[in-house]
Amino acid sequence: MKPRYQKSFLQPFFQAIVRILMRVLVRLDVQGVENLPRKGPAIITPNHVSWFDLPLVFAYANSAVVSFTAEKWEKHLAARWLLRTFGHAIFVQRGEIDRQALQEALQVLREDAVVGVAPEGTRSYSGVLQAGHDGAAWLAGRTNATVVPVAMWGHEHVLADWRRLRRPTVHMRVGAPMQLPPEARKARSKDLPAYTEIIMRQIAALLPPELRGIYG
Repeated sequence: MKPRYQKSFLQPFFQAIVRILMRVLVRLDVQGVENLPRKGPAIITPNHVSWFDLPLVFAYANSAVVSFTAEKWEKHLAARWLLRTFGHAIFVQRGEIDRQALQEALQVLREDAVVGVAPEGTRSYSGVLQAGHDGAAWLAGRTNATVVPVAMWGHEHVLADWRRLRRPTVHMRVGAPMQLPPEARKARSKDLPAYTEIIMRQIAALLPPELRGIYG
């Protein structure tokens, strides 16, 4: 059976266009993209600073990445098409535990695909890392998926910078792939925060000290 989630022959073309546009609009400092997974089960866990995060990860992805996206964008036809076409989006209800979305992501990982999950859940407008939620740890534990931490900064106020005719320097660091301990497969809800802490500290280690927040 042909996998549902795989890198299409057009993806490198669109990635090249996105990278060219980015280099016109911002100064890019990207390291570690060789760590981005080519196959799953794998979970890319970026911090969440801006709408700019998704195209930045897409521009360098080595695989099709199924992304969690706020359900409000499902109501916008153009955004929904873009997110489903290039982000294979799973739309998530914010402010609550969306069990349906988690089950969809679980099935994606069981098909040996790659999922992108921002553990913070909501955007950090300051760029300082916020407390992580347990969804990524739960998914990684249940599937034994590889976890790839990603840290991005410098684009916290990218629209304001453009309005001032500034090109901000945007940084992306992709950390070494890791796996949670074997016992995470049977973790209960009360155990998950400890595994979330492991993931969040890996993200924090890629950020400048002043942006690591409670994980500094």
